[in-house]
Amino acid sequence: MNIGIDMMGGDFAPRAVVLGVSLVSHELPADVHLTLIGDENAVKEIFVSEGIDYSKYRFVHTTEVIEMGEQPSKAFTKKPNSSIARGFSLLKTGEIDGFTSAGNTGAMLAGAMFTVKPIPGILRPSIPVVLPRFNYPKPFVLLDVGLNPDAKPEVLYQYGILGKVFAQKMLQILDPKVALLNIGSEPEKGNIVAKATYDLMKNSQDFSFIGNFEGYDLFDNPEADVIVCDGFVGNIIIKLTESIFSISGKCGIQNNFFDQFNYEVYGGTPILGINTTVFIGHGVSSPLAIKNTIQHTCDMVNAHLPETFNEIFK
Repeated sequence: MNIGIDMMGGDFAPRAVVLGVSLVSHELPADVHLTLIGDENAVKEIFVSEGIDYSKYRFVHTTEVIEMGEQPSKAFTKKPNSSIARGFSLLKTGEIDGFTSAGNTGAMLAGAMFTVKPIPGILRPSIPVVLPRFNYPKPFVLLDVGLNPDAKPEVLYQYGILGKVFAQKMLQILDPKVALLNIGSEPEKGNIVAKATYDLMKNSQDFSFIGNFEGYDLFDNPEADVIVCDGFVGNIIIKLTESIFSISGKCGIQNNFFDQFNYEVYGGTPILGINTTVFIGHGVSSPLAIKNTIQHTCDMVNAHLPETFNEIFK
């Protein structure tokens, strides 16, 4: 297995990425290799200054960086020698098996859509996140958390399938139960999209649908393993959880449940529904977040999700 890492992506790159690579290298199996994509001289200089041996890594030198504030699709096209563009090029040719970056999220999405491309039959890819439940060991999958803020009912229905497979492969849940996030538990509740989605899901043969979930069900109701929502709502929820972690820390609250809202734990999120493994890290990623992102990328490659999705949607 070979994982490509954007060394120039993120607010604290390349130093945070170098340190994250060093942390994870001690935990990866011997057959996992890392390809470091970015300004080779700048990256090696940090390795040297930190006293870290870089001889075991493969370097792909780039001369351009897509900055956080740049227009994603234009920057991806105009900067072919950027670390993000080169990473997707290596993915397309099969030189790496997975790619991760904490850089410009829009550029990562552009690369996923136009280089490795969505799996045929999938209307819109999605980005999920795994979240904890209070006093219950089994986490749940929430999707979408930001890719599609205005999803149609047919797209939300497919999210149920994507989430089910993700829960099976990544969380080892044999028969994941799927719920639709709504403002009420009754079938007639919600806006036009929610009602139409409920009608599509209620007789689904593709997953086990258990009905609507309300906001207070999210972290205190273990019945659903996958909770579906559009990217607008999902993004608000994930940022709310991050703020809860931050506020609990400021209040001096030490609690394992709140600690799991720390973005460093999950590092970022994969893109589900494309032809290979791409993991988007948090823009403010610390070395610990980078480490976990790389580890999660390896786990995704081992799960063979794109192959499963291709089989389902063919």
